[in-house]
Amino acid sequence: MSCGEPHETDCSEVLDHLYEFLDHEMPDSDCTKFEVHFEECSPCLEKYGLEQAVKKLVKRCCGSDDVPTDLRAKVMGRIDLIRAGEAVPDHDVTAAPQEQ
Repeated sequence: MSCGEPHETDCSEVLDHLYEFLDHEMPDSDCTKFEVHFEECSPCLEKYGLEQAVKKLVKRCCGSDDVPTDLRAKVMGRIDLIRAGEAVPDHDVTAAPQEQ
């Protein structure tokens, strides 16, 4: 998506890293670039507002649910693989092998 206007930070970069911005998982300098972009670009600001509202709704509706420990372990295992630059299998690598 692009609004068609030139920006210092491209719309595609902003949208590719939107959840990092929403989750406060990026350096302050990048946050500042994104904030400037949102001031200039109404389509990206609208997308940001929509994603922010969805996050708040999910938190309100599901925020107090306990996450099963096995699910947490699976998710963290996949995150570790991604951070290590390894291929992430499509199947559950933590499940016991199925008998045929």
